[in-house]
Amino acid sequence: MGQQKRLPTTLDAEARATVGSFLAPVDAELARRYPGDPGTRQPVHTVYVPAESFTADTVRAWGDAALAALDEHAPDAGSFASVIGLPEALAGPVYERVRAKLEREPVEDLRIDFEDGYGGRTDSEEDRHAARAARLVADTCGNAGSPPYTGIRMKCMEAAVRERGIRTLDVFLTGLVERGGLPDGLVLTLPKVTYAEQVAAMARLLTAFEEAHGLDAGRIGFEIQVETSQAILAADGTATVARMIGAAEGRATGLHYGTFDYSACLGVGAAHQSSDHPAADHAKAVMQVAAAGTGVRVSDGSTNVLPVGPAAQVHEAWRLHYGLTRRALARAYYQGWDMHPGQLPTRYAAVFAFYREGLDKAAARLAAYANRTAGDVMDEPATARALSGYLLRGLDCGALDPAEVAGLTGLTRTDLESFGPPRGAAPTGAGPGA
Repeated sequence: MGQQKRLPTTLDAEARATVGSFLAPVDAELARRYPGDPGTRQPVHTVYVPAESFTADTVRAWGDAALAALDEHAPDAGSFASVIGLPEALAGPVYERVRAKLEREPVEDLRIDFEDGYGGRTDSEEDRHAARAARLVADTCGNAGSPPYTGIRMKCMEAAVRERGIRTLDVFLTGLVERGGLPDGLVLTLPKVTYAEQVAAMARLLTAFEEAHGLDAGRIGFEIQVETSQAILAADGTATVARMIGAAEGRATGLHYGTFDYSACLGVGAAHQSSDHPAADHAKAVMQVAAAGTGVRVSDGSTNVLPVGPAAQVHEAWRLHYGLTRRALARAYYQGWDMHPGQLPTRYAAVFAFYREGLDKAAARLAAYANRTAGDVMDEPATARALSGYLLRGLDCGALDPAEVAGLTGLTRTDLESFGPPRGAAPTGAGPGA
């Protein structure tokens, strides 16, 4: 072939270099603020347990209680599917996987609660419970059936409880270090945040702790709980939650929506406080936009309608929980809170059904994209990332099996991960977003 003809241009190398220099700070800022998703597993839920009731058997007890609820109120696939509205084709596979999950890994993310679920305790009692929590987490972390993620929710940074919250955090983290170090999967939750400065204060505390123990800078990340109107909209009209992510200095791993505190803050009546209320949708939409591209993940809240009592009442609560979970998944809120063992069956049923019902189409589209096969949908790289992310989330939670995904797509997990954008640095501290 002959030499390609050089096309005439006007802008010289100096002009291009000038633009590059001008945008260099922007390039650096984009890389710092928007490193992309960390690519690690995100739990499908967080389970809250009051600190005084947490024991080494708590997780197994939740799993057993959830299995007992199924045995009593939906002892087979057909009855369970009838209650929550599962199509017949999914009834068996979903029910079997739910039971297997409850036997193998009933809780994906456990939070030992020293805040709303814990009150009326003396300082000495809270010290004792914080030290015990550290011991139990250190002793059980990594055992069969233990949650991949575990940590505490401390008290907030407001003046009335600040010192107590900091001390509990210190006792817990120090206890972990003394028993061998901070475990993988450690998660801390900072509740009732109203100002970005409270997030910055938490980051400073963790920096001081790391320096005192010779830990890598940024080793410890934390979640920010959004429970007040001020966390969404600041007095000057800006989105406070976006400033909070920046104030965390790379340590923020998640934004968790607090259904009832936030609703009450806006004056929503108790009967209407739900994760599908318009006020909740607005808050989570702001959180989602603020977190996009930052590597910080968004979690939905909970429902306080518990599946207890006679069968009809349990079934009604199951339908509500299942529907809210499916609604959240469709809106890309892949995590939520569960407050009672009886909510675990519908949590996993909703998650498993969500991934299994879309498996064939997602796999076919991704395979066509990977093989550059013509079809009735022309997907772009961004869509390929979404498709691979969908399959990876299904694999992580147990909704899908590696063999079936590979069989449908011809792709390995490594192949699926390759569709993601290049990832920047993220907090090395373990946790759902690290």
